[in-house]
Amino acid sequence: MTYEKLFYDGDWHASTGTETIPVVSSATEQEVGRVPRGTADDVDRAVKAARRAFESWSRLTVEERAQWLEKLAAAMKTRVPQIAEAIAHEVGTALGFATKVQAEFPIMMIGMNAKFIREAKLEEELGNSLVIKEPLGVVGCVTPWNYPLHQVVCKIAPGLAAGCTLVLKPAEMAPLSAFMLADAAREIGLPKGVLNIVSGSGRVVGEAIVSHPDVDMVSFTGSLQAGRRIASVAGDGIKKVCLELGGKSAFVVLDDAPFDKAIPAGVNNCMQNSGQTCSAWTRMLVPRARHDEAVELAKAQLAKLTLGDPFDKNTRLGPLASATQRDSVLAFIEQGKKEGATLAAGGGRPANLPTGYFVEPTIFANVNNAMAIAQEEIFGPVLSIIPYDSDSDAVAIANDSAYGLSGGVWAGTPERALGVARQLRTGQVDINGGRFNALAPFGGYKKSGIGREIGPLAVEEFFQLKSIQR
Repeated sequence: MTYEKLFYDGDWHASTGTETIPVVSSATEQEVGRVPRGTADDVDRAVKAARRAFESWSRLTVEERAQWLEKLAAAMKTRVPQIAEAIAHEVGTALGFATKVQAEFPIMMIGMNAKFIREAKLEEELGNSLVIKEPLGVVGCVTPWNYPLHQVVCKIAPGLAAGCTLVLKPAEMAPLSAFMLADAAREIGLPKGVLNIVSGSGRVVGEAIVSHPDVDMVSFTGSLQAGRRIASVAGDGIKKVCLELGGKSAFVVLDDAPFDKAIPAGVNNCMQNSGQTCSAWTRMLVPRARHDEAVELAKAQLAKLTLGDPFDKNTRLGPLASATQRDSVLAFIEQGKKEGATLAAGGGRPANLPTGYFVEPTIFANVNNAMAIAQEEIFGPVLSIIPYDSDSDAVAIANDSAYGLSGGVWAGTPERALGVARQLRTGQVDINGGRFNALAPFGGYKKSGIGREIGPLAVEEFFQLKSIQR
């Protein structure tokens, strides 16, 4: 899975630099691929190609762009096994989950955006004005490693649908699926310059994309620290930004909820993708009187989530994506112990898995919301169980966070759950086991970011508005 060239202006081109980036399997710690380490000059060439392509791509009819998206989705479907295998290596995602969620779902979303743009209302009469939605321009996209293809698709699919052209920097640790996307784009003959991909570091390639004068908008998913830098640099150029910066989501289990259903659902959500999920419910809020019961149910569910080789069909949880991520998670676990939380399960490296970036799925009980493990985004398989004394106390604890990306509520009735959900300062809330909806906008309040991705409303992020008075 080695790619020797970058993709821009409709074809593969050698980087102007000579360095490469090794792609390492998180389970074996062995190299499984390699991609070029791009340069600022590579970015400049890619952005210029995108700028040239914008004039023609933005003038295509909605139907023409929709058909290109459908062709791209079809070409990607043939690559599902290779995409899933690559992401299982890069991120540690169990192969079954990688196939369905990391490969098939984002490919489906490419096709869904064809439907969204066909149904979009691009002109509206307001009094004596004709209000027109026009493509915003050249969009720079910088994506993370935890859901590498999904996060790329969340940006490029609505961007292409809206009539924008794009320059993408995929994550250094998980770039392979983006190169497979480039291969599919070349295969179908996607007009040159419409989609451009430059791999490399955030410090060099990411910075060059965000600061480039011909980039009109930046769409970024990643850490709060990096998001601050991107917003600052983009602000200097008065560029639009769309930022998805993570979360520390709360799952509120009310006193009349069916604990036998709610607690296992909360554990599964927290541990999805080995906890490497920005919207994971990493704080479980339970009534103080039923705290110990909740802990026992959580431990029982955790025991069902087999940790192991992501290519073993019995594995539910794989390793973390890197040694750095593993060490960061272990440091948070040690901090939780020092702060006085009760270690109820896990807490270290599994003795039977000496190779790979594995961390035991971990549960802390008797957590105070002021603790670091309750406030910081750990991005690993660590659940904090926090007791509360009343519904209003639960809402206050849930909202006591710098983030506001996602959350959940489970109650005895939908009405009671909805009443609490309306009070949570967060972009998404699932109630009583509500399923993920690919039509609903995804994004956060507070330091979880700016703007929305996924669904028909995501396309709106890539438009400019023009008013014509007559």
